[in-house]
Amino acid sequence: MNKEELMNLLPHRDNMLLLDDAENKDGTAIGHYTVRGDEFFLKGHFPGNPIVPGVILCEILAQSACVLMKEVITPENIPVYTGLNNVKFRSSVKPGDTIETQCRIKRAKHPFYFGEGTVTVDGRLCVSAEFSFAITGA
Repeated sequence: MNKEELMNLLPHRDNMLLLDDAENKDGTAIGHYTVRGDEFFLKGHFPGNPIVPGVILCEILAQSACVLMKEVITPENIPVYTGLNNVKFRSSVKPGDTIETQCRIKRAKHPFYFGEGTVTVDGRLCVSAEFSFAITGA
């Protein structure tokens, strides 16, 4: 899915749509985002040494996971985080890096979905996490 297709799936807009592309490849969501350096979250994190905040990396992971739930996401039924577990930050992400996410849904009992995933840059593990979502009415 390109950015336009992602906008048809995700409710995120403007500077909170944090994916350039994503796809469902045999039950694994794979997403990409290239850090440009002018993002709002880099302005104060940290001046002179910009590093993408961990919470933003977790948000990118969540957005990519949504391609696995596209059959249940509608404008009226949006995914919201209900939990983050066993989050490990292994390496920093900086401007110029292209992030790749890989995640999968481990189990689901609608409206709850439980997943796991990773964020890497050039094969280097940056984040691993378990997470959960609820599909809720807008």
